[in-house]
Formats: sequence, structure tokens, C-alpha cells
Amino acid sequence: MSSTATEVVRLLTVNGGTLAVAESLTGGLVAAEITSVPGASKVFRGSVTAYATELKHRLLGVDATLLAQRGAVDPQVAAQMAAGVRKALGADWGIATTGVAGPDPQDGQAVGTVYVAVDGPFADGDASASGGKVRRLRLNGDRAEIRMESVRSVLALLLAELAGEQTGNERAQDTERNGGF
Repeated sequence: MSSTATEVVRLLTVNGGTLAVAESLTGGLVAAEITSVPGASKVFRGSVTAYATELKHRLLGVDATLLAQRGAVDPQVAAQMAAGVRKALGADWGIATTGVAGPDPQDGQAVGTVYVAVDGPFADGDASASGGKVRRLRLNGDRAEIRMESVRSVLALLLAELAGEQTGNERAQDTERNGGF
């Protein structure tokens, strides 16, 4: 269990939020990392491991034309996976991983090309045009290292959003306590 996963679970618990995970190249490792934290059952709704491309469409609602034109390793695919799992599992936050862990390139993408995404209750103007936030990674290492760094990266992306939300909530509560606006 990582300190990032522990902090994600803590912030979700404090904020009363829930989380769902959509995974491709990580094959369940993100869900395993979250559920290794004691108390995760209070916030973790579940996960979908959509390793096969057609499952990204069928289970997560990723646009079939997008998948056909660009393949599964694409920033819009990652964003739609995160939004799709959030909707499918009824969570406040959805995160997703898609990419190439190797040993061979996929969909014209080099080994180590990974997209991680988060979709959640962003403040107006905070999210990208697709509705979520996506980060492109170019990772080095063997298959196991790429997969583990993908887990760390998607949890860090979520943690940054949750920490920002927590900071905003704390400021609002402090302002209310002090009679301000």
C-alpha cells in the first residue's frame, strides 16, 4: 500500500466522495492498490478492467469511432474511460489508465506511451474540453515498471485534484467561520 493510495482514501473519506477505476494496461493494479488501504470500502465503488479494446466501448461507453480511428492508446480514450466508469459505477470520481506496457508497440504507439485520466466534480472551467483531466506519460523500463509507474501516476493525478478540492473546502469553511464571503 502506497502513501498516495492512503492519502487518496483519506481525502475521499473526509470529503464523502467515492471512486471508480477503469484500467487497461494496469490490469487491476490500481484497484488493488486502492483496496490495500484499510477503510477503502467506504469510498471505493469498484473497477472495470477493460483490457480488450471492444470492452472499452461496450462497458465504459468509449466512442467506437474514436477507438477505430485512433486505437485504445489515446488521450480522449483515457478521458472517456474515466468518465464512463464514473457513470457506470455511480462514483463521484473516475480514474483510468490506458497505454502500452510492452513488449511490442500497439496502435502505432511506442512502448511506454501511457495516458492516465481523472474525471470528477470539477469546479467550472477546471476540466479540459473533454470533461476530465488527462496526462500523457512517456515511461521507460520493463513491462512491470511501466505498469507500476502508471499506477503511481494515475493516483498522483487524482490526489492532486482531491488535495485541491480539500484546500478549497478548508478555505470556504474558514471564511464562513470568520463571517466572510
